Amino acid sequence: MNMLAAAIDETLNGKAKPKTLAFVMLVAEFGQIDNGRVNYISNGTRADMIAMMKEFIARAEGRYAEGGNA
Repeated sequence: MNMLAAAIDETLNGKAKPKTLAFVMLVAEFGQIDNGRVNYISNGTRADMIAMMKEFIARAEGRYAEGGNA
């Protein structure tokens, strides 16, 4: 997963600093997602990535309001 994350990060951001795009990758085995193991990797801080995932989930569930907190 580290090699995939490095390739994704370089594709999105190149080698320039500071980075402008964040990503999260979740990987799980089909049929084992509920009560199974989900692996996580990202190029951002844990707190920022959790906030990003919460916003995505809120949007996917139809409960996100612009300017609100997920």
